[in-house]
Amino acid sequence: MTSAGAPAHPHSDSGFARARRDFRAWRRTRPFWAGLLVLLAAAPIIYFPYFNLSLGVLSVAMSTTAGAGSLVIGLTLIVLGGLLWFQPIIRFFAGCVAVFLGVLSLPISNFGGFFVGTLLAAGGGLLALAWGPVDGHPEAVPDAAEGPSVAVSRAGGQGSE
Repeated sequence: MTSAGAPAHPHSDSGFARARRDFRAWRRTRPFWAGLLVLLAAAPIIYFPYFNLSLGVLSVAMSTTAGAGSLVIGLTLIVLGGLLWFQPIIRFFAGCVAVFLGVLSLPISNFGGFFVGTLLAAGGGLLALAWGPVDGHPEAVPDAAEGPSVAVSRAGGQGSE
């Protein structure tokens, strides 16, 4: 009897381990980190225009007249981050809009949440533009220099060299 096909730890497949493995598989099929950065970009863009700091009797207000614009930009970034996670087919559109909104937040929302929101939105948008689905079954493609006979022999067929 052989144990070659047996799992190394047969009783370690707990609920947490299975959920972690399923989440990892889900995460690898979409631009997860791009969506996370775009979601995180919304926080400083929304927060700083409504920020009030009290130092004893001194009150420092960062409120601007563009609070509504900051709220619209931040909520749109939240929606784009969710779309990147759950609709990865629109990654190009969402990435372009996230970069645009990050740059647009510079004059509207206190320098884009003091550049933090702008950098996160631009980074997430560019990651979304760069991400592409992985092809699970790569086919043997012959090189132009080698010719078709070498490519066939590599694939296991009968080829003359």
